[in-house]
Amino acid sequence: MNEEMEKCTCEACESTEVHENLVKFVEESMPAETELYDLAELFKVFGDSTRIRILFVLFEAEVCVYDIAEALNMTQSAISHQLKILKQSRLIKGRREGKHIFYSLADEHVRSIIAEGREHIEEL
Repeated sequence: MNEEMEKCTCEACESTEVHENLVKFVEESMPAETELYDLAELFKVFGDSTRIRILFVLFEAEVCVYDIAEALNMTQSAISHQLKILKQSRLIKGRREGKHIFYSLADEHVRSIIAEGREHIEEL
């Protein structure tokens, strides 16, 4: 444990006093555990650069899996796998037209999440 404490570069309080009112406020405003789990799962989806690249393609146009594969220089199979994950997470949607399925963003929230993330990393 001493080794762990030495590695920590975080500052710690000099007092062990607990601020009861603050703790109570935080506990009351904390979302339900299921909501926290769902939110963590959503952010895991954004943890893959291929999925982020696919979303950037979909920012520009509604496209089919073959268009995405060509644009990203990847196989159709690899793109299909990532599209399935994005669709299960309700970040994209598909529209059938004849023999093709055209993918697009599910809504503008997806664009907003990415924009906020980019803004954050550009601040660093």
